[in-house]
Amino acid sequence: MSLQRVCVYCASSSQCDAFYFEETRRLGAELARHGLTIVFGGGSVGLMGALADSALAAGGKVIGVLPHFMMIEKSQGLIALPGGSGTLEELFEAITWKRLGLHTHPIVIVNLRGFFDPALELLERCIRERFMRPQHRLMWSVVDSVDGVIGALHNAPPWDRNAMPEARV
Repeated sequence: MSLQRVCVYCASSSQCDAFYFEETRRLGAELARHGLTIVFGGGSVGLMGALADSALAAGGKVIGVLPHFMMIEKSQGLIALPGGSGTLEELFEAITWKRLGLHTHPIVIVNLRGFFDPALELLERCIRERFMRPQHRLMWSVVDSVDGVIGALHNAPPWDRNAMPEARV
Protein backbone atom coordinates (compact mmCIF):
# COMPACT_ATOMS: atom_id res chain seq x y z
CA MET A 1 0.00 0.00 0.00
CA SER A 2 1.43 3.36 -0.97
CA LEU A 3 1.48 6.14 1.56
CA GLN A 4 -1.16 8.71 0.54
CA ARG A 5 -2.70 9.92 3.80
CA VAL A 6 -1.23 10.43 7.25
CA CYS A 7 -3.01 11.10 10.50
CA VAL A 8 -1.47 13.87 12.61
CA TYR A 9 -2.21 14.15 16.33
CA CYS A 10 -1.64 17.62 17.73
CA ALA A 11 -3.03 20.13 20.18
CA SER A 12 -5.97 22.46 19.82
CA SER A 13 -4.34 24.76 22.38
CA SER A 14 -3.46 28.26 21.24
CA GLN A 15 -1.42 28.89 24.40
CA CYS A 16 1.67 26.76 23.71
CA ASP A 17 5.04 28.23 22.78
CA ALA A 18 5.39 29.78 19.32
CA PHE A 19 8.12 27.21 18.52
CA TYR A 20 5.48 24.46 18.35
CA PHE A 21 3.37 26.53 15.96
CA GLU A 22 6.39 27.13 13.70
CA GLU A 23 7.28 23.43 13.61
CA THR A 24 3.67 22.41 13.04
CA ARG A 25 3.42 24.80 10.10
CA ARG A 26 6.65 23.35 8.70
CA LEU A 27 5.22 19.84 9.00
CA GLY A 28 1.98 20.82 7.24
CA ALA A 29 3.90 22.35 4.35
CA GLU A 30 6.35 19.42 4.17
CA LEU A 31 3.57 16.83 4.05
CA ALA A 32 1.81 18.86 1.34
CA ARG A 33 5.04 19.08 -0.70
CA HIS A 34 5.27 15.28 -0.58
CA GLY A 35 1.66 14.92 -1.77
CA LEU A 36 0.42 13.46 1.52
CA THR A 37 -3.14 14.23 2.57
CA ILE A 38 -3.42 15.09 6.26
CA VAL A 39 -6.13 13.47 8.38
CA PHE A 40 -6.52 15.34 11.66
CA GLY A 41 -8.97 16.20 14.43
CA GLY A 42 -10.66 18.88 12.37
CA GLY A 43 -9.99 21.80 14.71
CA SER A 44 -9.39 25.25 13.27
CA VAL A 45 -7.52 26.57 16.31
CA GLY A 46 -4.19 25.84 17.97
CA LEU A 47 -1.72 23.49 16.35
CA MET A 48 -4.54 21.77 14.46
CA GLY A 49 -5.45 25.02 12.72
CA ALA A 50 -1.79 25.85 12.02
CA LEU A 51 -1.26 22.39 10.52
CA ALA A 52 -4.30 22.60 8.25
CA ASP A 53 -3.68 26.20 7.20
CA SER A 54 -0.04 25.57 6.29
CA ALA A 55 -0.84 22.41 4.35
CA LEU A 56 -3.61 24.15 2.41
CA ALA A 57 -1.37 27.17 1.73
CA ALA A 58 1.21 24.78 0.25
CA GLY A 59 -1.41 23.22 -2.03
CA GLY A 60 -2.03 20.17 0.15
CA LYS A 61 -5.21 18.42 1.18
CA VAL A 62 -6.62 17.97 4.67
CA ILE A 63 -9.43 15.82 6.04
CA GLY A 64 -10.89 16.88 9.38
CA VAL A 65 -12.39 13.98 11.31
CA LEU A 66 -14.01 14.50 14.68
CA PRO A 67 -14.44 10.89 15.89
CA HIS A 68 -10.78 9.96 16.41
CA PHE A 69 -11.25 6.25 15.72
CA MET A 70 -11.99 7.17 12.10
CA MET A 71 -8.65 9.01 11.81
CA ILE A 72 -6.66 5.78 11.86
CA GLU A 73 -8.96 4.13 9.32
CA LYS A 74 -8.55 7.00 6.86
CA SER A 75 -4.74 7.08 6.90
CA GLN A 76 -1.66 4.97 6.17
CA GLY A 77 0.63 6.68 8.66
CA LEU A 78 0.36 8.37 12.06
CA ILE A 79 2.34 11.35 13.34
CA ALA A 80 2.27 12.65 16.92
CA LEU A 81 3.28 16.24 17.62
CA PRO A 82 3.41 17.62 21.16
CA GLY A 83 -0.01 18.08 22.71
CA GLY A 84 -2.13 17.49 25.75
CA SER A 85 -4.03 14.54 27.15
CA GLY A 86 -6.02 14.01 23.95
CA THR A 87 -2.86 13.75 21.86
CA LEU A 88 -1.26 11.38 24.37
CA GLU A 89 -4.40 9.23 24.50
CA GLU A 90 -4.55 9.01 20.71
CA LEU A 91 -0.85 8.14 20.46
CA PHE A 92 -1.07 5.36 23.04
CA GLU A 93 -4.28 4.09 21.48
CA ALA A 94 -2.56 3.93 18.07
CA ILE A 95 0.34 2.00 19.61
CA THR A 96 -2.10 -0.36 21.33
CA TRP A 97 -4.09 -0.94 18.16
CA LYS A 98 -0.90 -1.62 16.22
CA ARG A 99 0.27 -4.05 18.89
CA LEU A 100 -3.02 -5.90 18.49
CA GLY A 101 -2.76 -5.91 14.69
CA LEU A 102 -5.75 -3.61 14.17
CA HIS A 103 -3.57 -1.45 11.90
CA THR A 104 -0.04 -1.68 10.52
CA HIS A 105 0.63 2.01 9.87
CA PRO A 106 3.94 3.68 10.66
CA ILE A 107 3.77 5.73 13.88
CA VAL A 108 6.16 8.67 14.03
CA ILE A 109 6.65 10.58 17.28
CA VAL A 110 8.02 14.07 16.65
CA ASN A 111 9.95 14.65 19.87
CA LEU A 112 10.39 18.42 19.63
CA ARG A 113 12.52 19.76 22.49
CA GLY A 114 12.35 16.34 24.15
CA PHE A 115 8.62 16.76 24.75
CA PHE A 116 7.89 13.02 24.55
CA ASP A 117 10.94 11.94 26.62
CA PRO A 118 8.81 10.96 29.67
CA ALA A 119 6.38 8.96 27.50
CA LEU A 120 9.23 7.22 25.68
CA GLU A 121 10.87 6.38 29.01
CA LEU A 122 7.57 4.90 30.18
CA LEU A 123 7.37 2.71 27.06
CA GLU A 124 10.98 1.60 27.62
CA ARG A 125 10.10 0.74 31.23
CA CYS A 126 7.18 -1.36 29.97
CA ILE A 127 9.72 -3.31 27.92
CA ARG A 128 12.26 -3.55 30.76
CA GLU A 129 9.56 -4.75 33.17
CA ARG A 130 8.36 -7.27 30.53
CA PHE A 131 4.88 -5.81 30.04
CA MET A 132 5.89 -5.53 26.39
CA ARG A 133 8.43 -7.41 24.29
CA PRO A 134 11.56 -5.73 22.91
CA GLN A 135 10.24 -6.11 19.34
CA HIS A 136 7.26 -3.92 20.29
CA ARG A 137 9.54 -0.88 20.20
CA LEU A 138 9.56 -1.39 16.41
CA MET A 139 5.96 -0.13 16.38
CA TRP A 140 7.02 3.52 16.52
CA SER A 141 9.81 5.74 15.28
CA VAL A 142 11.08 8.86 17.00
CA VAL A 143 12.45 11.94 15.26
CA ASP A 144 13.70 15.12 16.89
CA SER A 145 12.51 17.49 14.17
CA VAL A 146 10.05 17.83 11.34
CA ASP A 147 12.93 17.19 8.93
CA GLY A 148 12.97 13.49 9.86
CA VAL A 149 9.24 12.78 9.50
CA ILE A 150 9.03 11.84 5.81
CA GLY A 151 12.01 9.48 6.04
CA ALA A 152 10.62 7.88 9.20
CA LEU A 153 7.24 7.31 7.54
CA HIS A 154 8.83 5.60 4.55
CA ASN A 155 11.44 3.64 6.51
CA ALA A 156 9.24 2.30 9.29
CA PRO A 157 9.76 -1.42 9.92
CA PRO A 158 6.85 -3.51 8.66
CA TRP A 159 4.31 -4.70 11.20
CA ASP A 160 2.29 -7.87 10.76
CA ARG A 161 -1.49 -7.47 10.92
CA ASN A 162 -1.52 -10.91 12.58
CA ALA A 163 0.47 -9.53 15.50
CA MET A 164 -2.04 -10.64 18.13
CA PRO A 165 0.13 -13.54 19.35
CA GLU A 166 3.00 -11.06 19.69
CA ALA A 167 0.82 -8.87 21.90
CA ARG A 168 1.19 -11.41 24.70
CA VAL A 169 4.37 -11.06 26.68
